[in-house]
Amino acid sequence: MATQQRFVDWLGDLAEVMAREQGALTDLDSAIGDADHGSNMARGTAAVADLLDDEFADTATLLKKAGMTLVSTVGGASGPLYGTFFMRMAGPLAGIEDVSAAELGAALRAGVEGVQQRGKAEPGDKTMYDAWLPALEAYDAAVAADADIAAALEAAATAAAQGRDATEPWVAKKGRASYLGERSAGHIDPGAASTTLLLESAARTLR
Repeated sequence: MATQQRFVDWLGDLAEVMAREQGALTDLDSAIGDADHGSNMARGTAAVADLLDDEFADTATLLKKAGMTLVSTVGGASGPLYGTFFMRMAGPLAGIEDVSAAELGAALRAGVEGVQQRGKAEPGDKTMYDAWLPALEAYDAAVAADADIAAALEAAATAAAQGRDATEPWVAKKGRASYLGERSAGHIDPGAASTTLLLESAARTLR
């Protein structure tokens, strides 16, 4: 079971990770994007961290507020995508105090479906969805095999990293990177990289 405090821990850890990794994310984005993904994510997650001393009625309310904050503070496409992820996650968790592995899986699925719907990405487009989708599948498979939240999130983070790495040789079909055509090959998608960091953070904190 994951309490609201665990979700607070996750969002706090995520802000620290994004601050630490913003240079690496921006380097990836410099090759095929606007060179601002790292700074955008660091700014947005820092704004979320500033909320964490507030009182929230439940975990769903916390996640919804986090999502709204990301939408308003993260530039480019990433703000709406990550904001949608957290806001959609909130739906299945409404009224739940201690979140089970299966309940978290339902929330993750809702979040990932929101990312897909907003970004209209398909597998192989070289987007963050290429990390989200295998992560979700790995999480569900782990829970089906009776894994607890920690083990299921570790499986999800590992699958996300594999999905991230798989984007490197691909030609982008979505976003600014797609304008580069064949020149987008040879670079990891920065959104897939930040998605992996988010899930690795979850695996460390949502226990």
